[in-house]
Amino acid sequence: MMLARALVRNAAVGVAVADKPEDLKKFLQPGCAAAIWRRQPMPEFQSWIDAIDPSLLPQGRIILRPDAASSAVNALCDSAQTPDCNERDLLIDDISALAEVFADLMRAPYLRLRLQAVTTNACRRFHIDAITARLVCTYRGQGTQYGVSTDGQDPARVFSVATGAPILLRGTLWPPRPASGLLHRSPPIEGTGETRLVLVLDAVNEPEDEA
Repeated sequence: MMLARALVRNAAVGVAVADKPEDLKKFLQPGCAAAIWRRQPMPEFQSWIDAIDPSLLPQGRIILRPDAASSAVNALCDSAQTPDCNERDLLIDDISALAEVFADLMRAPYLRLRLQAVTTNACRRFHIDAITARLVCTYRGQGTQYGVSTDGQDPARVFSVATGAPILLRGTLWPPRPASGLLHRSPPIEGTGETRLVLVLDAVNEPEDEA
């Protein structure tokens, strides 16, 4: 994969860390609420994605088979007129690789892929998603924030996922219960002028799950 260098970050209790993609299988272990692949982008890629005009960032939402992710993201790039260059190819290849890794881990025949440029306080409240499992990777801007809550309130200690580092999160539909108490949110950026580019992958059993 193109995002190659390891990056150490603190993690809350119940959050596993992985130094290579095969280590993400820790996510399936009991008591693991999330897993983070500790990596960061190559400098040349990050410089490119940070400098590109936000209007040229690829965006879209689609349910697909994992092996169709490359062609789908390429089409989103064409639609957004994302410059055709090596860095664009790196982005497409990385999303495709993450789709394959996540789908294989979850044994999901389909994925719901969402690629979004965010400039507001989207999902600014700490929460747990009403899904089975989700992968989030922020390619541009601040990464997802997370922490453990024991009383339903906002976490007392908040951690941030590094830019370019995927985090796998369990949702409310993940058996068994009770929930871990691990909450997450998008970092509040409204009014700062920051634009984030966020990839979200959800495990989907049937295409009709989009309804």
